[in-house]
Amino acid sequence: MERPTRIGIAGTGFVARHLALELAHRPDWRLVAVLTRRPRASVAGFPDGTLVDSIDALIERAQVLVECTGDVFRATEVIDRALAAGRPVLTLDAEFHVTTGSFFVGRGYLSEGEGDQPGSTAALYEEAVSMGFAPLVLGNMKGFLNRDPSPEEMEYWAARQGISLPMVTAFTDGTKLQVEQCLVGNRFGADIAQEELLGPATDDLAEAARMLGEAAMALGRPITDYVLSRKLPHGVFLVAHHREEQREALRYLKMGDGPFYTLVRPHVLVHLELFKTLERWRRGAPPLLDNGACPHLSVAAVAKRRLESGSRIANGIGSFALRGMCVRIADRPDHLPIGLARDLVVRRRIEPGQVLTFDDVELPASRPLELWRIVRERALAARAPGAREPCR
Repeated sequence: MERPTRIGIAGTGFVARHLALELAHRPDWRLVAVLTRRPRASVAGFPDGTLVDSIDALIERAQVLVECTGDVFRATEVIDRALAAGRPVLTLDAEFHVTTGSFFVGRGYLSEGEGDQPGSTAALYEEAVSMGFAPLVLGNMKGFLNRDPSPEEMEYWAARQGISLPMVTAFTDGTKLQVEQCLVGNRFGADIAQEELLGPATDDLAEAARMLGEAAMALGRPITDYVLSRKLPHGVFLVAHHREEQREALRYLKMGDGPFYTLVRPHVLVHLELFKTLERWRRGAPPLLDNGACPHLSVAAVAKRRLESGSRIANGIGSFALRGMCVRIADRPDHLPIGLARDLVVRRRIEPGQVLTFDDVELPASRPLELWRIVRERALAARAPGAREPCR
């Protein structure tokens, strides 16, 4: 019998804890290290001897890493070091990918995992294309949206759901959704119909598919978007075309009359589905999902309320000052990605709904900021007049 594959986890939150619990029942995998920045005595829920507080220890012990911190700066540091050491990295961290992830494409095995919405969309996309479908809409199913929730509301839901306050806030205000759709848009070359996406509010998925499919047709290329409904499943969907000669068969197979066909994955099981991506890596298949070396979309920081000169923001994602909005990089080359909005000072008054630019803020020097500048210049150069095809 082959020895189990040694796996290390960067992060100690909800995903990391439940992944560790499942690994205890997988004899072909062995959890050997869990990276934490907190005092080890304060971290519960992991096997004895697995907690480490240095990236070097994590890399030395593990054959493959799972990064699930949800922290762009920490993820960038861990993944930079891991890929340089030749370790493959799987992530459940879309925020990292849309901020600095493009820099690392082609520098080693790096893939977002199936189980969260982007990875589930990528898997559904692969299935659809293998059946001859031509995807027009890469869709997310969003149950609730409040772009400016109150701290009291978010504290209540964070306690009730057992997740962090920033995480539940980023879910609620739409930042997480915008990040997820940005990631799949970059990977599969899908555009946006408008900034912040269309997001039709309807419980009828067929109606949403028609609306979004028509928007893609009007634009002349596939789009990434979502539907807002409390009644639809917590999952992802694709709207696609197929060849006319298959119309009769697809009608018989209960897919409707066309020309838009909707394929649905009605669940996202996060850490449990991640094992499919781990097995994908182990059998030598290419990465499931990354942000592309030359992305065309990004997630800009948008003010939720008036920000006065001198205001300080510790972390934009999941805050009550900023939220994220999907934009084209070429349209807003100077926008501040929300993943970089950390330890910033506002230079001038910012009005509610205003997209922040680098001129609006003071940011400390950092590795993520350095990498974003490289990615942005690469992305803009790839779309300049006379440029060759965008790099991958």
